[in-house]
Amino acid sequence: MLFLLLLATLGCFAPVGQCQNAQSLGGVKKVYVDAFSGGKAADQLRANLIKRLKRDNYQVADSPADADAVVKGDGQVWIKGYLTTNWRAPTTNRQPVYGGYLSVEVVGKDGKALWSYLVTPGKLVWTSITDDLTGTLMKQWIAAAREPNPAASASQPNPNLTQTVLHGAGATFPAPLYRKWFQTFEQRNPQVRITYDAVGSEEGAQRLAAGEVDFAASDVSSPDLGNPHLPTNFRRIATVLGAVVPIYNVSGLTEDLRFTPEVLAGIYLGRIRKWNDPEIRKWNRGADLPDQEIVVVHRADGSGTTYTLTDFLTKTSPEWKTAVGMGTHVNWPVGVGKEGNDGVASEVQSTPNAIGYVELVYAIQHQLSFGTVRNSSGEFIRAGLDTLAEAARSATSDNSELPASITNAAGKGAYPVATFTWILLPADIKDRAKEAALVEVLKWMVTDGQRECSALAYAPLPRELADRELQLINSFK
Repeated sequence: MLFLLLLATLGCFAPVGQCQNAQSLGGVKKVYVDAFSGGKAADQLRANLIKRLKRDNYQVADSPADADAVVKGDGQVWIKGYLTTNWRAPTTNRQPVYGGYLSVEVVGKDGKALWSYLVTPGKLVWTSITDDLTGTLMKQWIAAAREPNPAASASQPNPNLTQTVLHGAGATFPAPLYRKWFQTFEQRNPQVRITYDAVGSEEGAQRLAAGEVDFAASDVSSPDLGNPHLPTNFRRIATVLGAVVPIYNVSGLTEDLRFTPEVLAGIYLGRIRKWNDPEIRKWNRGADLPDQEIVVVHRADGSGTTYTLTDFLTKTSPEWKTAVGMGTHVNWPVGVGKEGNDGVASEVQSTPNAIGYVELVYAIQHQLSFGTVRNSSGEFIRAGLDTLAEAARSATSDNSELPASITNAAGKGAYPVATFTWILLPADIKDRAKEAALVEVLKWMVTDGQRECSALAYAPLPRELADRELQLINSFK
């Protein structure tokens, strides 16, 4: 018995190439940490993570063959600004304030993702930025490893699938994740090829209605909720959660700005025109807000991201509800329009004093600051995997029908501009090969695929909801 306990504690002692194939994060004892991609800090982040793993009693192998899981990572660190009591002092005498992220995925020997996560710097960083990121990541890792019931796993690759090509189009909101998911699925099922055009929720719905694609992706779930282009007879599957965040390009700011619904509405209505407006300063005391015009950027195309933001503002700002309302397209009183989340992020990134709104991963990829938003409990909440999960839990706590909207959820720690994103497909698919392939793809997305989403800052579906969606998909057969 003592030998078995020691073996369980110390990990795998089998010969090289014969370590166990961990089926869950809790079964991982010995890991190989692959080279990290990203910026100049990637190597330091990897080195720090290896130290933390050893400190937390994990063995670190010298090669993938001598481990029961592989850690893949991506990380970057950048300077947001400087803290100083004397702005005439040279930059070398100022205290830099860093932004950054660390994203990892733990993969079993069979290539299946066991867990993934993305962390950004804490509000108060007393250690180095790399120590902060790796320390936060390991806290999440250890907590996830203790989960008693890991998420359901998909079946093995289906050898009965025939050579099939699936075409999809729609939301840019989940596009980074969908591209990763489809690539992983194709590796497991090489007889299926999947293409996806990130053209916006509205355009995707139009193509689905016209029979031009096999499935659409939308952040708007039904035709009576702002998207008249959806066919009336379709199926919908919730796949993941994401956050719409207010991004901005204002130099000299070292802390995240705080936004109330009234301030966001005022900016996009054109009533609040300067960064040092009293309404903004009221909630951001101490921030060095410039006396500069706010450059407003919004989506030009029919967008589920726009729908999510305007849904939130319609719920929380009577002024916005009366003047503009919600939809995939709205009549913007001010601002310049850009297509896609990436288009908005790029415009804000290149335009001093600009503000925009994008899905969280686009803010991180473009190294943009994004603000906290006041929720229904009066708390200013930063978008993140935990605050997205709280929004989903709060909105689905009564175990009723899945709500189409989860903006402004009631939970104290819930991020308020959150949304599910959906896959839409026809109720009647004539091509049986395509139907079989779509069913397999969807089953994989709500099971094994959920373990890949957090590395890209999307939150997995709550366990009960994922199980419910899997039952629904199984009924399509």
